[in-house]
Amino acid sequence: MELRSVICGVGSHLPERVLTNAELSRKVDTSDEWIVARTGIRQRHIAADGELTSDLAIQAAVKALASAKCAAADIDLIVLATATPDLTFPASAARVQAALGVTKGAAFDVQAVCSGFIFALATADNFLARGQATRALVIGAETFSRLLDWGDRSTCVLFGDGAGAIVLEGQTQAEAGARGVLSTFIRTDGKLHDLLYVDGGPSQTQSVGKLRMVGNAVFRHAVEHISGAMLEACARAGIDISEVDWFVPHQANQRILDGVARKLGIDPEKVISTVALHGNTSAASVPLALDVAIRDGRAKQGDLVLMEALGGGLTWGAALVRL
Repeated sequence: MELRSVICGVGSHLPERVLTNAELSRKVDTSDEWIVARTGIRQRHIAADGELTSDLAIQAAVKALASAKCAAADIDLIVLATATPDLTFPASAARVQAALGVTKGAAFDVQAVCSGFIFALATADNFLARGQATRALVIGAETFSRLLDWGDRSTCVLFGDGAGAIVLEGQTQAEAGARGVLSTFIRTDGKLHDLLYVDGGPSQTQSVGKLRMVGNAVFRHAVEHISGAMLEACARAGIDISEVDWFVPHQANQRILDGVARKLGIDPEKVISTVALHGNTSAASVPLALDVAIRDGRAKQGDLVLMEALGGGLTWGAALVRL
């Protein structure tokens, strides 16, 4: 019996504290005009002292469960995408599982940086399609502010904190109809490791480290690889990209979003952009943007949605879903 993963609920959560460009310009040599012109970002949310990645993930998961009208007891898989776990181990997903009261199945983290949610979605989809789980929480959650060098204006202006989650349910073709995850595509090229990385870790330096990025090179690879991933995801599903209703990209930089749209001839009105309000929330950005689009009524049941991302590794991927 063939099964398909269907999105039954979506939720997101942002820390209360908002850090504006004007406030940042008092801490580092930058300005609102400089940041907006180069990134499109106007503000970002910053986790409070003692507010953990798992705290954000739990709040997003609770909202996704409510959206799906699903109880924690119904979940038997949690896949949490994060590059900023609470601890080196155990997985932050284990804390989320315990806090929610999920008593079945497995919970684990996936680390693919900004592509993490796409990788987590592809992972959960494979579990559900093989009947090895019935309902999954797929979460992207980050406290990226903890990795930033606040003296480096090329990176500290870009990132924020937040979380987004979806509930995926394995359904038969008769139950799902046309809905569900139609295709996923994920890739990694470790030769490009040094373009975007954190210069710390338990094995190498025994410290957390700070984020480092070769911005111009990442930009070039982002437009090329994201465009290719989007086309491949559509090709795998036998769907022309012109049929897609909404594009939900990783919110890295408005110029990247615009560059990909131009390259593929996509109407900018079809691109969900939250980068101005959230900044780059890494693995959280795609589910955050998806939740915004569903809550404001743009993305509706039956719509074709194409999600994509590129992150450190380099990693990249795309997922095509009919809501």
